[in-house]
Amino acid sequence: MNHAVCVTQVDRAGLADFLRSRRARVRPAHVGLDVGQRRRTPGLRREEVARLVGMSVDYYVRLEQARGPRPSRQMLGAIARALRLSDDERSHLYYLAGEVPGPPTGPQQDVRPGVLHLLDRLNDTPALVVDAKYDVLAWNPLAAALITAFSALPPDERNVIWRFFTDPSARARHDPEGARRFASESVADLRAAAARYPDDSGIGQLVKRLLASSGEFAALWTRHEVQVRRSARKQLHHPAVGWLELDCETLHVPERDQWIVFYTAPPGSPSAEALRLLAVVGTQELGDTGEHLAMPEETHIRGDAPSGNG
Repeated sequence: MNHAVCVTQVDRAGLADFLRSRRARVRPAHVGLDVGQRRRTPGLRREEVARLVGMSVDYYVRLEQARGPRPSRQMLGAIARALRLSDDERSHLYYLAGEVPGPPTGPQQDVRPGVLHLLDRLNDTPALVVDAKYDVLAWNPLAAALITAFSALPPDERNVIWRFFTDPSARARHDPEGARRFASESVADLRAAAARYPDDSGIGQLVKRLLASSGEFAALWTRHEVQVRRSARKQLHHPAVGWLELDCETLHVPERDQWIVFYTAPPGSPSAEALRLLAVVGTQELGDTGEHLAMPEETHIRGDAPSGNG
């Protein structure tokens, strides 16, 4: 399908089939509903979807019967959220309803299983996954040893930019020039993310919290500078092994707008030896439990570390 074409025709039959199939896929527990003992199907009921969306049951039933009115863009967005559609599915929903999709609603926080497997296999390289607003979504044990134990932090504290601008100990891990560079580049990157996801409440709330908590962030935010995350050379201080000079490489996962961040050191260098030592004793030093975290609100991985430029 050509996304540049202005779609005006409503595919009522296709929309009805798509809604029924997506509704059957969503489990009540996924949206905070009680399963109950008399439920005949594993998916959501029509009335439950209508309640989640904020529309009448009759309106939603008519949509699934291919005879309803054309949903508004606001209604389509609510349906996409209620049915937990992916970005691709959300776009498909809009096209079926005769609308051109708007920008994605917000950064995705589910990490691909293959990426999690990759992190588990990296025994000698600190690595983590961050989303567009610098929330740390997954990390391996050596990333925990290098920076801090994210599993010990509340989910809303597992954000690299928030920690840098509000926790002096996190900022002190950088050398002065590196701290200055990370401050400006991370704020510019966050502003770029805010433009990509103008309707995302998570980014808006993060910016509001930072504006209220950090004068430095507020000053940088008013510059309106924009810069997407890049790989970099950085110096980080660890309380047990001292200063490390590391290459911070970032790989983009475009379909989720996530970044896999690797911290490496040249073989045989003092920093490589320090990482080897941290692989043995670092997590015990920091008190991390060594759990594996896939997503902030569900399981527990190990670790922490700044993202791309962090």
